[in-house]
Amino acid sequence: MNEHTTMSAERIWRAVAAERAGLAEMLARLPESDWDRPSLCAGWRVREVVAHLVLSARADIRWIMVDLIRARGSLDRAIRETAVRHARRRATGQLLGELRDSVDARVTVIGTTPADRLMDLLVHGQDIALPLGISREMPGPAARTAIDRIWATGAPFHARRRFAGYRLVASDIEWAAGEGAVITGPIAALLLVATGRREGWDRLTGDGAASAAERDRV
Repeated sequence: MNEHTTMSAERIWRAVAAERAGLAEMLARLPESDWDRPSLCAGWRVREVVAHLVLSARADIRWIMVDLIRARGSLDRAIRETAVRHARRRATGQLLGELRDSVDARVTVIGTTPADRLMDLLVHGQDIALPLGISREMPGPAARTAIDRIWATGAPFHARRRFAGYRLVASDIEWAAGEGAVITGPIAALLLVATGRREGWDRLTGDGAASAAERDRV
């Protein structure tokens, strides 16, 4: 990783605001039927992904504890169930309005950082756009900040463990991590596979790409 390219917290929050605003603009152009189309997140429609992004901009410790208890201690279940409930109770226009209202929010759930909010928006933006055949650009510096955060942490993606024996190298921006057989491609594609999205593999090449992609499917 390249420490000299790290974004400041202020720049990260500005990037978060830009991603929210851009996503709201994209969603506003969708027909109602597309909001009920499946996203790349298993079991989540577009509207549930949007509900999750809305909730992540306003979460507080009381909300977390109540929903964790309701989900019997499972954080993944709590995140899914709260998004589903929220989406069910909101019309499409209300969800879009809530996303717009969240553009400038600077909320981090306990144990997370502004980079986590940025990563969530970058990846979930693709979770929505790709199944709908929409090309959504991922800014290089923002994607690098997000993948740096993922590489430095364990759960939930365990990227360093999953890519042990490989070296990931971005082809469009200065970024690399890991040691071993090379996997190279756009930073956006590397971010997708680092977060468990197989849809990034078709843009990656290098000596390690084929074997890593096969291992990732297991």
